[in-house]
Amino acid sequence: MKLMQSLVLSAALIAAATGCDNPAEGKAKATVEEAAPTPTNTNTKTDAKGPKAFEVVGDHKLVAKDSKLMWVGSKVTGKHDGGFKTFDAAASLKDGAIEGGSVTVRIDTKSIYSDSDKLTGHLMSDEFFDVKAFPEATFASTEVKKGAEGDFTHTVVGNLTLHGETKKVTFPATIENADGAIKVSSEFVINRKDFGMKYPGKPDDLIRDEVVIKLDLSLAKGSGQG
Repeated sequence: MKLMQSLVLSAALIAAATGCDNPAEGKAKATVEEAAPTPTNTNTKTDAKGPKAFEVVGDHKLVAKDSKLMWVGSKVTGKHDGGFKTFDAAASLKDGAIEGGSVTVRIDTKSIYSDSDKLTGHLMSDEFFDVKAFPEATFASTEVKKGAEGDFTHTVVGNLTLHGETKKVTFPATIENADGAIKVSSEFVINRKDFGMKYPGKPDDLIRDEVVIKLDLSLAKGSGQG
């Protein structure tokens, strides 16, 4: 009987240690470096009163009803799915092509959601996104070029500002440009600690550092659609 109890306990400990599969396993990993030099057409305007709000600039505007910005996080015992309900984006072409053009995104961090109300509240706190101090996250590309690893068509490079930290990120994406519409889709991994989100989780239920970002952006020429 004692042997059987020991075996059951050992199995339970192993299950707790290994936990669920890591959703980030096998996914493309974004490269994160020091912030890239800001282009001359910076999205953060300044005047005598100091910096103004980040501007989403581009002749192709977001079609919100056809766009999603999601994430998958995990810990030892399971994973959580979520995303952001409110965000804006725009893209500009150069000579009719996205290569050499630009993509900008602004996210309302207060619009974060997850599959658990309790988790959503925690993510809004200063242990994660700290939405009171940092109500927006922004991305401004500095380079969009053809070619990427795997099945993606392009590589996107730019400055991501998240949780008050601005870093240069490089990630793969599939970008389609046809009939006056641009579609950007990607699935890649970032490390939350690169942006100062270092809450470890409970000692017996540690939170993984890797977070999967999933995006599907639809952008239309002109004013876009709601």
